[in-house]
Amino acid sequence: MRVVEALEAVAWEGLGESAEDVRRALSRLLERGPDSTESDCYPLFPALAGTPTGVCALATAALPFVVALAADPGTGARRTLVELLAALARRQGPVDPGWPEAWRRAHDTVQALLTDADPAVRREALPLAEGPGALRERWRAEQDPAVRLTVLFSLGDHAADAEVRAILTGLLRHTDPVLRVAAVHTLARTEPELAVGELDALVEALADPALRSRWEAVWYFLDVGEPFSREDVAYWTAVLFEDTPAVEMRFLTRLAAAADPTEDADLLRAVLDRSWRLLTRHRSVEAVLLPVAGCLLDHPDSTVRLRAVHLLAALGPRAVAYADRLAGLFDDLGDGGFLEGTVGEHALWALTRMDDPRALPGLVERLCARFREEDGRSYTSGDPRRPELVDVLGPMTDHVDELLPSIREELRCGLTDPDADGYLMADLLEVLRVWGPAALPALPEITGYLADRFRWHDAVRTLATLGPTAVSAAPAVRGHLSQDPEEHNAWLHWALWRIGDDPAGNLRAVGEALPVTGESRSVVAVGFLTDFGTAAAPYADRVRNALESEMPGIRLQAAIALWSITGDPGPARPLLEDEFLAMAAGGEHYGSFGEALSALIRHGGTPSERARTALESLRAQDARLSPCGDYRAILDDEKFRALIDTALSE
Repeated sequence: MRVVEALEAVAWEGLGESAEDVRRALSRLLERGPDSTESDCYPLFPALAGTPTGVCALATAALPFVVALAADPGTGARRTLVELLAALARRQGPVDPGWPEAWRRAHDTVQALLTDADPAVRREALPLAEGPGALRERWRAEQDPAVRLTVLFSLGDHAADAEVRAILTGLLRHTDPVLRVAAVHTLARTEPELAVGELDALVEALADPALRSRWEAVWYFLDVGEPFSREDVAYWTAVLFEDTPAVEMRFLTRLAAAADPTEDADLLRAVLDRSWRLLTRHRSVEAVLLPVAGCLLDHPDSTVRLRAVHLLAALGPRAVAYADRLAGLFDDLGDGGFLEGTVGEHALWALTRMDDPRALPGLVERLCARFREEDGRSYTSGDPRRPELVDVLGPMTDHVDELLPSIREELRCGLTDPDADGYLMADLLEVLRVWGPAALPALPEITGYLADRFRWHDAVRTLATLGPTAVSAAPAVRGHLSQDPEEHNAWLHWALWRIGDDPAGNLRAVGEALPVTGESRSVVAVGFLTDFGTAAAPYADRVRNALESEMPGIRLQAAIALWSITGDPGPARPLLEDEFLAMAAGGEHYGSFGEALSALIRHGGTPSERARTALESLRAQDARLSPCGDYRAILDDEKFRALIDTALSE
């Protein structure tokens, strides 16, 4: 029976809701023959090898047709179909009763794919090899370099096999440097320390100009459609050392030194990308990285320059020796490829991090113009990118007088222009919030945003940082008490108290928002009472009730508020110190850790012996104190270490 007729003879209607999609996809592949492409196979993957686990009856019915198409040299999409077969062979879980027999009948045809005339098919068929013996046979027989390397990587799954390990270790001294590097990668999966002994050989192979074009011709991984470039191989070679940052840094600095200054931009990008990852995780690499990045500020390739500038910008004050060279890059429009921003924009940020006055002229205008040009923010977490507005301007408290007029002008334009970017206005209000009372001259603009239905929350939060001199905004804030849900009211009353409006009345409104014993109302307002201090004494019992909350964050806020109200650190200290101990033990709740640390400092508390030990261990650790993987890891680390220093100085 012809394949088309056999396909139509299958009772697809009884095989589930995806059956018709599978039938159509198979029919299209048969119809298109040599013109079929990967996209023609897309409906098959979710239907046959997607969720749930196991192998369904639909896969059993489709298998003969997938195998026939994959084995037919006249099918254009053979490689993708072989990939599908490999995915089906790896499926775990319940198996349709008819599957074992269907797979047995297809066995010889499937195994023949390992010796197919098409190298791409042979490469994709490697997961179908039955054990290390079959792979060893393929290694001995395979002549195509690109397939041969993939066989080598596949052998790594069987490194415990003595014959396989003998093959792999023998390749460490092979005359082909590419094979040697591949062998290191393969063996390092189970013997990570092996790569350290091969470090010099790895650098030599990667920097060899005779091999520049070779990597991309042969370095294929299974399930990755495109070959790896030399840049990719260099990056992932550095990853082999990631458990020992000092060794990885040694590899990277040697690779940077061995790279040709103009011809090897790909290697230098890999060096800087891995260096950046190290910098965001470890403090100890800073001194070593400074000269590496500094040497590349004048590189002819902008993708290298941008990475180097961003690295130095993140280091800020520690990179001040490069300030003059960075200032010379302000007008550099070179970009980083898929990375955000221009070299000039990152150089400008670098100077602001160094508190260099050369960054001030037109700074706000340049930042806002950049923001308006963005079509949303799209970046991979951890990659070099443009910093947020507040991270550039927020720390510049010594230059408020110079910067504030421009921010006020931007905010005024936002109030009158219906097409103004609301996110930009929110960012500018956040900058003023960080500046606090120093931003008081902008009170008219901030108050203006109380009428904006999207930005009024931002405006209230900013007003609350200005203090009692912002009391003129109270009527506009009060207007929201009747417009918003009741659960917002405690926050609004707290903000009104912060700007000096009716202290007694607003305290009462916040305090009475908390439940008394036996009530089931929310206790989320408890943190607002911290600022009221001893004046909130009438509500101390309600705060004590919140100490019994099931939410750790609420308990911590209640303990801090109670310390502020009563002056008694007793209930708070154990909870605060638990945060320090948890963080020292590898915890990741940086928000509550910061709250606890700030509360200890605010009340002038002296850390107990166990708290001091925990804080000293955090100060001594090499790992960044941050949950972030981009430049914010360094900013967070600076902030938390400064707080720790202050707490330990008490």
